[in-house]
Amino acid sequence: MRLSVVGCPALLAVWGVWLVVGDNGTDSREVTDTYRISSGLMQCGEYSNEVMPNGQCRLMATLPQLEEQRCPDMFRCTDEVSYWLHENEERKQQMQDLKETISELQEELRSHRHRIKVLELQTAEKNNLNQSLEQRFRALQQIYEDANTQLHIHGSLIYDMQTQLRNLSSTVERVRRNPGCMINIVRTSPLISAQETLHPEVQHIRNCPIDCASLYYNGVRRSGVFTIVPSLGSTPVDVYCDMETDGGGWTMIQRRQDGKVNFNRKWAEYRDGFGDLHGEFWLGNDHIHEISNQGEYTLRIDLEDWNGKHKHALYESFRIENEENHYRLHVSGFSGTVEDSFSWYHDKHSFSTPDTGDICAEISHGGWWYHQCFYAHLNGVYYKGGRYSAKGKNLLGPDGIVWYSWKDSDYYSLKKVSMMIRPRTYRPRPSP
Repeated sequence: MRLSVVGCPALLAVWGVWLVVGDNGTDSREVTDTYRISSGLMQCGEYSNEVMPNGQCRLMATLPQLEEQRCPDMFRCTDEVSYWLHENEERKQQMQDLKETISELQEELRSHRHRIKVLELQTAEKNNLNQSLEQRFRALQQIYEDANTQLHIHGSLIYDMQTQLRNLSSTVERVRRNPGCMINIVRTSPLISAQETLHPEVQHIRNCPIDCASLYYNGVRRSGVFTIVPSLGSTPVDVYCDMETDGGGWTMIQRRQDGKVNFNRKWAEYRDGFGDLHGEFWLGNDHIHEISNQGEYTLRIDLEDWNGKHKHALYESFRIENEENHYRLHVSGFSGTVEDSFSWYHDKHSFSTPDTGDICAEISHGGWWYHQCFYAHLNGVYYKGGRYSAKGKNLLGPDGIVWYSWKDSDYYSLKKVSMMIRPRTYRPRPSP
């Protein structure tokens, strides 16, 4: 019986004898070794192994045919050989599988490297895009800033043009109110070059009323707001004219009637004037000075309490000095239906306001011709109902609209008062 087994390397253990089977790494020459196996006196057979040209080992065994005798279980190791051969095949298969796995992993690695390269390129493109967008954003931001600057410039120009338009409209309205008055006002425009600039402000004024008495003489018989141009000034002034009281022709310089206007104001506001000519107002010390010093003027003060009682005081002579002299008061020649509380005490005294440091003005909360502090104060706080107290209002002294002789008290505030002036030589004329 002949048994042939191909496979290498393999190790056989036979009866305590180790047989070494050739290796793939040996010489490529064909080597053949023959071994005899015996047991006692019996020849049991032989086997041989050889290295084949392809590098594999071939094991050949010849077994005798014995009838009664039996060789020792020499080739019992063939099971082990088969096992190891099988194991070898499995290892080879595992190695093949590992090679395939390695190949797949290498392919996957190449794929990942490719993807990384693509991502790097995409990232570079995005960075370039971001830089481009940032540059575009900066360019747009610069455009926006330039446009915003132009907008501010145009806004300023529009504002200047609107101011000029309002001035022109005001001039037209003054001309409409006084058709006999020629007023030509040209204001400098920032859009006109120095060579093209006309003479600024008022250019020509003539035939204009200097007060409400002038308007009355020109045929105006209704009370209301009109424009006058005092002879000592060159600027038109809007005033309220009373054309009804005692023959009309009165230019009103002050009025209190409902407490809607706060008279606790600073020097500049009393100088320029404030309030509403149709309601409560102070005409302005500059305007009062210009009007009262263009001739001899009379002052009329009308008073009304909270019971509806009316009285008045008339002063034959009235004027105030300019700002340099603190609008010093000159008033005299009293007559009227109420006892005098004004001229005898306040004449020849300067005007002051709460912000000038005058303690009376601070306590009385208004501008006036104070003299330790007053007997008459028509620019005080408007107290509804008339009666008030220093304790109840936490005051340092009286600060209402006071005419002391009305109630012989500093703590009674009148409901309505007004101050008006007109030329001393004024004589009303019958309506045409």
